[in-house]
Amino acid sequence: MPDGSASAKAIDCSLKRWKALIRYMDDGNLPIDNNWLGNRIRPVALGRSNWLFAGSLRAGKRAAVIMSLIQSAKLNGHDSYRYLADVLERLPTQPASQLDELLPHHWQPRT
Repeated sequence: MPDGSASAKAIDCSLKRWKALIRYMDDGNLPIDNNWLGNRIRPVALGRSNWLFAGSLRAGKRAAVIMSLIQSAKLNGHDSYRYLADVLERLPTQPASQLDELLPHHWQPRT
């Protein structure tokens, strides 16, 4: 394989990172790849250029917060619509000291 070829560069890169590449072999709980996470964040990455036109910096920041909450709710096994509807309903009366109860990893739906 000629030096400087794309294949040689790829092999050199892999060898330099060999310890990290085989880390999953030391711990059976580690996945061999990050496809699961990559598939979860792909919609965010694909839409990034569209969100540049949110209208203003404040609007962009608000959109980022809402999208983060939606994805966090999904990652915590919640129906994102149900989660947001419940949180937005509770938010006006929720004491400031208990706001963390509305975060996706703490949230419990009302029964």
